[in-house]
Amino acid sequence: MSNKQSKANLNNIKMQAANEVGVTLNNGYNGDLTARQAGSIGGMMVKKMIESYEQNAK
Repeated sequence: MSNKQSKANLNNIKMQAANEVGVTLNNGYNGDLTARQAGSIGGMMVKKMIESYEQNAK
């Protein structure tokens, strides 16, 4: 997988995670997020990546 594909995949996971936790993300700068919002997005991203890895490992 190329670097561009990896970045696009991570961005898609980030947008899905933000949507699931109810945080609106803009394309580009999102420095106005609170630490709680950013942490909830990051936590959901990790959860999704672990689930994806476990499904692909089987």
